[in-house]
Amino acid sequence: MMTKYDQGLDRLAANHQPMTPISYLQRAARTSPDHPAVIHGRQHHSYARLWSDCRRLASALAGRGIGRGDTVSVILSNTPPMIHAHFAVPMAGGAVLHSINTRSDAATVAFQLDHAESRILIVDREFSAMAAEALALAKVRPLVIDFDDAEYPDDAPHPKGEPIGDLDYEQFLAEGDAEFAGSLPGDEWDAISLNYTSGTTGNPKGVVCHHRGAALMALNNVIHAGLGKHPVYLWTLPMFHCNGWCFPWAVPVQAGTQVCLRWVRAGAIYDAIADHGITHLCGAPIVMSTLLNAPDEQKRSFPQQVVFNTAAAPPPETVLRAMADAGFSVTHLYGLTETYGPAVVNEWNPAWDVLPAPEQAARKARQGVRYLSLDDLAVMDPETMQPVPADGQTLGEVMFRGNAVMKGYLKNPEATAAAFAGGWFHSGDLAVMHPDGYIQLKDRSKDIIISGGENISSIEIEEQLYRHPAVAACAVVAMPSEKWGETPCAFVELRDGCEETEAGLIAHCRTGLAGYKCPSRVVFGPLPKTSTGKTQKFALRTQAAELARAPV
Repeated sequence: MMTKYDQGLDRLAANHQPMTPISYLQRAARTSPDHPAVIHGRQHHSYARLWSDCRRLASALAGRGIGRGDTVSVILSNTPPMIHAHFAVPMAGGAVLHSINTRSDAATVAFQLDHAESRILIVDREFSAMAAEALALAKVRPLVIDFDDAEYPDDAPHPKGEPIGDLDYEQFLAEGDAEFAGSLPGDEWDAISLNYTSGTTGNPKGVVCHHRGAALMALNNVIHAGLGKHPVYLWTLPMFHCNGWCFPWAVPVQAGTQVCLRWVRAGAIYDAIADHGITHLCGAPIVMSTLLNAPDEQKRSFPQQVVFNTAAAPPPETVLRAMADAGFSVTHLYGLTETYGPAVVNEWNPAWDVLPAPEQAARKARQGVRYLSLDDLAVMDPETMQPVPADGQTLGEVMFRGNAVMKGYLKNPEATAAAFAGGWFHSGDLAVMHPDGYIQLKDRSKDIIISGGENISSIEIEEQLYRHPAVAACAVVAMPSEKWGETPCAFVELRDGCEETEAGLIAHCRTGLAGYKCPSRVVFGPLPKTSTGKTQKFALRTQAAELARAPV
């Protein structure tokens, strides 16, 4: 129905433009051209230089026929070309950036290259051997460009691989025009990036994100991570992981500085914090452990408080206290690849500061509330699609709706339809909703342990194990049981210099859990982890199944 507010008030180029994070870098280059945008070893690039490099890369891509709907794949570490790619690829007529996990095996990379129909592949020479093997397995034949990092350290754990490409990155940039105008998306719904899920069973799914979501998530990061004017952001999180949680696009909003870091090493992190005045960094809990457990000779003092954004399991209270003592303020986030990375934040209420320590710890363990660009965040019964009671007890599935949700899965309409059934994105995570609207994860749906007909949360057991002073890291999975169907099996890493027994940890669990929830077995040793620091529970399930079959 037309109203007076529709008549003669059309959507025009003058009053409506598609949202895109490309405009954030363009603005920063105009307003802060001389401010440091990127630091990489001895290299310091201004915003004028960064914008020029992005335009040259976009121009070179366009000159090679790259345009809307074409996939540009990269196997890069946290280096300047990775930042370039986040802006230049979509500027090249609407191409799509496909960031590949550098720890992937060749077969997985080959699948992704073929599935994405990659036209160009940019490869850091650190990963050239794996990339060469993947290309030999793949059907596509992309133009391959080598990145030979001049800052690659002489004392690296392994030497650079041999060139495998058609030309070098600097040669390719030289093909481009530093004054190239580039192109903004014709529609903010256009794809900007492609990220593949971890694919613990079968082939991974290709998550397609759009310009509007990337632009809004960048602004969300500014708000929820507290990026003030000219922040200094350290790349401890791999940029290939959910496009670095959209921080490559977020930091230029405030004309901040991005400090590159090839490897997560405690000494290098402390040096960067002290030497460059780092204000923000992100990472999995393993990064916190790396910092806290570093030898004293690697630690450096610094005057500023550093915001540390972490996802995955909530940090134990002991870790939070240790991080605060070390000068870090930890913010707990939650999200998935399908939500551009974290889209939920444990927003701290200052009124909780007066609560006793155990009650504060209980609130810090919650995942939190939705980011601003989410329309809604709910815990629902996946069968009835009705919200569960907000009682902090009733389990349901976490569901998302809004601009921070992917377009869908590439070439997989069945999986897309299943993920969006009922008008919500189904996360597969199980949680409770507290009366104040904060959600708290209890498990992945596949990680719930059903023992004797009772549902047991592996996270609840892990939280109890973390209360033991000797436990550095732990994970709990289901172990097959003839009697009970399944029982909990705990895998534990002990802190350096600490000792504990299986019986001792089971007794500790009994002090805070019902007997049926306690582990029937405790296995000591290092936990298998992904490249982003998440525990590979599928590998632990295999170990637990083998334990169950082994004679006692």
